Amino acid sequence: MVGQASAKRVLVANRGEIAARVIRAVQGLGWHAIAVHSEVDGDSPHVRMADSAAPIGPAQAHKSYTNIEAVLHAARETGAELVHPGYGFLSENGDFARAVERAGLTWVGPRPEVIERMGDKLEARNIAAAAGVPVLPGTHEPVAPEQAVELAREIGFPLMIKAVGGGGGIGIARVEDEAQLEKAVEGVQHRARTLFGNDRLYLERFLENPRHIEIQVFADHHGRRIHLGERECSIQRRHQKVVEEAPSPLADESMRQAMGEAALKLVDAVNYTNAGTVEFLADNDGNFYFMEMNTRIQVEHPVTELVTGTDLVAEQLRVALGEPLTLEPTPPAGHAIEVRLYAENPEKKLLPSPGTIERITLPVGEGIRVEHAMRDGIKITPFYDPMIAKIVTHGRDRATAIDRMREALGQTRVEGIRTNLPLLLQILEKDDFREGRLSTDFMREHFGIA
Repeated sequence: MVGQASAKRVLVANRGEIAARVIRAVQGLGWHAIAVHSEVDGDSPHVRMADSAAPIGPAQAHKSYTNIEAVLHAARETGAELVHPGYGFLSENGDFARAVERAGLTWVGPRPEVIERMGDKLEARNIAAAAGVPVLPGTHEPVAPEQAVELAREIGFPLMIKAVGGGGGIGIARVEDEAQLEKAVEGVQHRARTLFGNDRLYLERFLENPRHIEIQVFADHHGRRIHLGERECSIQRRHQKVVEEAPSPLADESMRQAMGEAALKLVDAVNYTNAGTVEFLADNDGNFYFMEMNTRIQVEHPVTELVTGTDLVAEQLRVALGEPLTLEPTPPAGHAIEVRLYAENPEKKLLPSPGTIERITLPVGEGIRVEHAMRDGIKITPFYDPMIAKIVTHGRDRATAIDRMREALGQTRVEGIRTNLPLLLQILEKDDFREGRLSTDFMREHFGIA
């Protein structure tokens, strides 16, 4: 549903740095920002920033941040007119988007049915293929365990077993040969059934040493759609991104145009609206293949904002109200890099390191941007993602952005808990990183971290 132009009370259905980011955008438009919070987040910075706030339940996410009725109750009680989900939690939950609309509120995102179609990774793959978007060889129907061997032989090894319901690294397994197949199928199916309530699987050919490159897209309710170039997100651990940048060191203008056109074919195929990201795997020859579409704002959206001079979150809000898209396609201006600072222990395979941040110092300076919702004395609990902050730098070229990132990380101090800060600094010092030789195997090859 497209809301009315007068709607200016926005409930931010999230927490932490993304809630703070959305609140700033709402207030920048002169609107009223409403925070929600669990019992342990009542005094959090994102709550302090907001114009008003509402409690939504206990610390456990399933009792608060992913409790649809609790969030809707907060929206009703606070007089909200729009709901922005941020990323994570309920942001790609079609049932939540539909419930928001049924409650007479404006959902800041694509239509619920589009969220569901793109959330089904196999359906999304089939839609992309039908639209003429390149895909890797694989199955087009769910695979029963007894079919796996025969189909895997047709596709070839190595291959990936993927859960239809998604789930990032949890819903994926790489298989090197036929001997590993049966156990891997059972493992992915069990995790998918337990975590997503959906044990359907599909198979896809594995691309050796791929790069992970994604395209930012945006579309309004009037038929206008654009892409805003690419981001490279190849440096990952456990299929979760650690370092992102824009533009990609690999992409030239020809590749950028081809990927952008492919992404817009998918936008057209599902009549997409609002902000979204089409993710691809690419090889070093410039060939690329559809992986998935994220139907929300991305964690790494700041790098695109810095090289395009845009405010993607404010545009999300305006477009949700039915206003025409104001953004224009633009060549990247300079280079931006983002790193994710986590409460993780590098000496324990980057396991979460909860505790109290006794003192935190975050960087400032030319070309440095920090997204966070932190303060001295705040607790990193085991209930939520352990990201502390996103540190982003921008410069006239990639070398300048890297140098500014080294400066920014050198200023950063977190006392009281362990963080991945030493690892981030080590990444910047690697010759392969500085020269743009990246792949999703970077962390394994350089640090032994899968």
